[in-house]
Amino acid sequence: MKQFRKNYRVLKELVRLRFQNLMMFKIGFFGPFFVDGSLFAVQLLVFQAVYSNVERIGSWGKGEMIIYIGTYSLLNAVNMVICFFGICGISGKIKNGEMDLYLTKPVSPLFRISLERINPGSIPLVIMSVCIIFYGIHTADMQPGGKKVLCYLFWLLIMQVFYYDMEVLIRSIAFYTISTAKMEQLEEACLDLCMKLPGIAFYGIYKFIFYCILPYGIMATLPVQSLIGEMSLGLGIYGILAVCIFTGVTAFLWKNGIRHYNSASS
Repeated sequence: MKQFRKNYRVLKELVRLRFQNLMMFKIGFFGPFFVDGSLFAVQLLVFQAVYSNVERIGSWGKGEMIIYIGTYSLLNAVNMVICFFGICGISGKIKNGEMDLYLTKPVSPLFRISLERINPGSIPLVIMSVCIIFYGIHTADMQPGGKKVLCYLFWLLIMQVFYYDMEVLIRSIAFYTISTAKMEQLEEACLDLCMKLPGIAFYGIYKFIFYCILPYGIMATLPVQSLIGEMSLGLGIYGILAVCIFTGVTAFLWKNGIRHYNSASS
């Protein structure tokens, strides 16, 4: 409880400083509203172009695909609001020695790095993503009950943690290699592909890759399957195990990297 109160005070101060810095330059605060809104519109146009002549993908119709696009967009938007811009700087901080400053502070370096660059400019994208999800539910002519909605929210939370784990895991490799540029390019390519294709579209070796090796294919797929009633017990157990395993691997790589970290200035 003491640690929780300490982290809460740190978080509150980080948010205050972040807003203070953003408001010093109005374009830094209001610019992302326009940029993210435009990005969201482009995503919808791409979806319309790709799926205008496709009635079904596996067992999913247009309504389910709209829910999927909205879910993936929501995960991405929440990530951008909370931690994306902080995590993106991990590799650079390791290489140029700036990580030293975080290790001397009386708070977890990962906690501070993750939350020091909160981006309120992506909040409109969160709102628009929720609207798309509701539109998809209407298009699919669904009336999900309270149990399915709770399951969907649970999987959204689990997959948000998973999204964060994957970002940190890839950038933690900077402790052990000269550059993580190729890994970050791979991450971007996987996210872009899985934004357009749900996990149910993968079969054979591709399903193994995007469910087990680079499991970006489950991030938005499992929440949607829980909402539309397609999730089996085995799939649910697998999803939870996958998140636990990757969380453990991420924690190990980060802690081991910090333990053996050598300052760039030493």
